[in-house]
Amino acid sequence: MKVLITGATGLVGKAIVKELHSKGVQINYLTTSREKIAHSEDYQGFYWNPAKREIDENCFTDVSVIINLAGASISKKWTESYKKIVLNSRIDSLKTLKMGLEKVGSEEIDSFVSASAIGIYPNSLSTYYTNDVNEVDDSFLGEVVKAWEDEIATFEVFDFKVAKIRIGLVLSTEGGALPKMAQPIKYYVGAAFGSGEQWQSWIHIEDLARMFVFIASNNLSGTYNGVAPNPVTNNKLTMELAKVLGKPLILPNVPEFMMKMILGEMAYLLFASQRVSSKGIEEQGFTFKYLNICKSLEALYQKGSDEENSISTYTKEYV
Repeated sequence: MKVLITGATGLVGKAIVKELHSKGVQINYLTTSREKIAHSEDYQGFYWNPAKREIDENCFTDVSVIINLAGASISKKWTESYKKIVLNSRIDSLKTLKMGLEKVGSEEIDSFVSASAIGIYPNSLSTYYTNDVNEVDDSFLGEVVKAWEDEIATFEVFDFKVAKIRIGLVLSTEGGALPKMAQPIKYYVGAAFGSGEQWQSWIHIEDLARMFVFIASNNLSGTYNGVAPNPVTNNKLTMELAKVLGKPLILPNVPEFMMKMILGEMAYLLFASQRVSSKGIEEQGFTFKYLNICKSLEALYQKGSDEENSISTYTKEYV
């Protein structure tokens, strides 16, 4: 098996690269920077520019699996111009991949696995979402994920399996939301947001990487939730993170209006509630290493820099 990855230098991409290399799998990766193109026995880089529909078609050579992670971060202020970047980066990447496959042929491809997000599910404190729910959240994020998934669905014209993983809150000390949550707690100014009752459907970075590889290796199709089996409230997550860091929570919860003043529309990310089920992927035989939030946070902060360095070892040429 050889895997083509888009977004290989991102948080999730690095973890997937590490997981694939542990299994001896060769990797091709696409990059928008010619300076990040590198070659070795284990990986080869290829240039692309999705905004201009440019792609080095050699990237598909001997590839049987494509993992798509491309897309601009949603964790920047949602100005009107940046909203367009968030949406277009996802759609353009998929259109460019599809165009490339149409040119070179897709006969050797067995599996296409794309990232998506649980942000598609409507904001709710009471609903427990399974992967077959078709409702869409009435928000910018819901709109983006719906368009993203509609574009992923266009790959179903090919004769290979198409799967998407709706990713939840990814826990990693290397990047993403967790270090940003931990920093104010370390300085005794951490607190939950709003009522704190909003659900956080989280997943340990290692389990998420294993899930992508599991779906690709087993040629699964359909929609799967990239979340651990036990979602927690924002109150619980904040409390457990403070315990692991050995810091008290002194301040009251942060009011929603205050975060809206600071972050604008993007503050929605802090207060939206999606309680999401992992049963779909578990029914396919996937087993989680990290089932509860306490053990996951303990494992992350015990491993700390060792885990980060091991991931970086496999991707140092990309960065």
